Amino acid sequence: MAQTLDWSSRADLLGAAAAVAVLASFAMLGLLRVRAHAEPGVRLRRQFSAALALATGLLSSHFILLSGQALPAAAAFDIPTLLAAFALAAAAGLAVQPLASRTSPAWRWSLAGATSAALCGASLLALHSLAVEPRVAWHGAPIAVAFVLGTLGIGAVLAPSFLAYARAGRQRSTLAALLLGVTLAVVNVELLRAAELAAGAAADVDAANLIGSEALTILALLGGPAVLALLLLVAMIEDRFSGLLANAREEAERAAHTDPLTRLPNRLMFEEHLRRAASRADRADQSLALLFINLDGLKGVNEHFGQHVGDALLRVVGQRLSAQCTEREVLARAGGDEFLLLIGADPDPEAAAARAGVLLADLARPCRIEQRELAISASIGIAMYPEHGALSRLIPHAAAALSSAKHQGGATHCFFDAGMLGGKRDEMELLRDLRLANERGELELFYQPKIHAPSGEITGVEALMRWNHAQRGTVSPEVFIPIAERYGLIHAIGNWLIDESCRQIRAWRNQGLRMRVAINLSVHQLRQPDLARRIGAALQRNRLDAQVLTCEITETVATDDSHDAHGVIDELAALGVHLSIDDFGTGYSNLGRLRKLPAEELKIDRGLVLDLATSDDAHAIVDAVVKLAHALGLKVVAEGVETETQQQLLRALGCHELQGYLFAKPMSARALAQWAMKQEGPRALDFRASLFGETRAVELT
Repeated sequence: MAQTLDWSSRADLLGAAAAVAVLASFAMLGLLRVRAHAEPGVRLRRQFSAALALATGLLSSHFILLSGQALPAAAAFDIPTLLAAFALAAAAGLAVQPLASRTSPAWRWSLAGATSAALCGASLLALHSLAVEPRVAWHGAPIAVAFVLGTLGIGAVLAPSFLAYARAGRQRSTLAALLLGVTLAVVNVELLRAAELAAGAAADVDAANLIGSEALTILALLGGPAVLALLLLVAMIEDRFSGLLANAREEAERAAHTDPLTRLPNRLMFEEHLRRAASRADRADQSLALLFINLDGLKGVNEHFGQHVGDALLRVVGQRLSAQCTEREVLARAGGDEFLLLIGADPDPEAAAARAGVLLADLARPCRIEQRELAISASIGIAMYPEHGALSRLIPHAAAALSSAKHQGGATHCFFDAGMLGGKRDEMELLRDLRLANERGELELFYQPKIHAPSGEITGVEALMRWNHAQRGTVSPEVFIPIAERYGLIHAIGNWLIDESCRQIRAWRNQGLRMRVAINLSVHQLRQPDLARRIGAALQRNRLDAQVLTCEITETVATDDSHDAHGVIDELAALGVHLSIDDFGTGYSNLGRLRKLPAEELKIDRGLVLDLATSDDAHAIVDAVVKLAHALGLKVVAEGVETETQQQLLRALGCHELQGYLFAKPMSARALAQWAMKQEGPRALDFRASLFGETRAVELT
């Protein structure tokens, strides 16, 4: 009598098979849950892993159910046929992801039917691998039932799209996994009912490439869940790291497009918004208005109250401007004390002017910062698009209008006019040429000697940058340095100055001249976290001790308690370079911070030296600065010395070093070397490193 395989007496096996199938569904869903920004390689790997999970779950469930059946003694299964069954199940899994997103019902149900047919075929093929004689016979009705149930179950999962479930919340994803897992188990049950073994069927011992039923059962009970658990664990770990990486990328993206002080969009992000708005305006034949906003007097706030007060003021301004913005407007901080506002609601000039008036009135309200009430104003330049030119020129044209508003005394607004382009065009031309100046060899350092006040001996030089423009001749640093700072070239120029100064010190050393060089560091350079490393590398390349270099830092930057540059200043001191506080007497010094600075020198501003002989106030300030420096153990350098009277007064007040046209104008490195070799000039007999000298044979007083 023929034997039909039955599962009804082994509810425990049915439960185990269903559990494995559900676990496989969870693993498959987890593996198909791929972030939108994932790389193609990640997507492909996850897709193959999902197919592996489905095939493993289907066949493990199949053989768990089969283990409860009365099979012939020493029953075994043909391995190539099993592998073919596994491949067919995996192919069904591979077909799911690329087709599951189809929205057409016909596609979805076709996919469900094709997937069900492949899974049924895989289970039948696995059972067909049973090596018995005579072979397994089949009943068509259970196969048809299995196919229909599989199609309905898979179709239900795919109804709102399989991937939609996979990407949904945990609850919906769980329901999808349960439904799919139960479907797989039920399909296997029905297919086992379709198989019939002939009475007296015996194992085919002559068959090759066999695996025993006991071993296969152990693999199904232990190996299958282990593989599924491993796949699921790998998916969870990958998702975790992928999430962390995605968050890091998002944070980096935000940082790249956000101003760190005001949390407003930066200029880069603003320009992207501007391009999109202009595209929409072009399609709708509408206009845009760009307002270039600049604060009046922020520099004075920084000098008198410190950079931290100025930063707090900028934050308040950003908040006020943000509060005034509508949904159709985009606000950004362009840098420094400059803001950009885009009005995209098809404004006319009257509306733009009215908007500017509201903003100016709001910004004119006093700000209370650190128990201080600060009164400021702003100037606004307005450019209309497309009336005032192409999109690429909109910001420069608004900047030109802003300059005009500044020239009118500030606290007002101006519209762009073509007549404003003269000065701005010249600046843009200088900017263009400045980008190429280093490549063209147009940048050069000149050196002005520092003189030991009591003896007249040369103690060192200050490096001063010059730009030898091919058409314009010598361009003053007072002209091109602000342009470099405004348009982000100061870092490149500053790095060149560091490298060139160190190279020249080494060249002088090779000539027998032990010269210390002082370089000026801007506030922008001091915001570079790797500045000390760059200087150290330049010294190392030229085999120089750090003491041959002096870094001059302005008083305002050096004495501001809150400035981020202080960490860099401390790193420079640790490197071993000497630090000098430049332009002392022009700012509102934080004396507590001054006392803690690792500086060794104060440089009195030339403005005080200029009036020294004619102004009692200037004389009193210089006297006070010298006494303060002596009390703090600092050397004093006076720059801008042009007369014998100034020299005598500064020497009498106790200045250690003097610098100015009275002794020597800035000169090229070659001219300075020739001057030294000929021993011309003010007692140029001893070229010591400086008053901090490497070989201090005599204590300078």
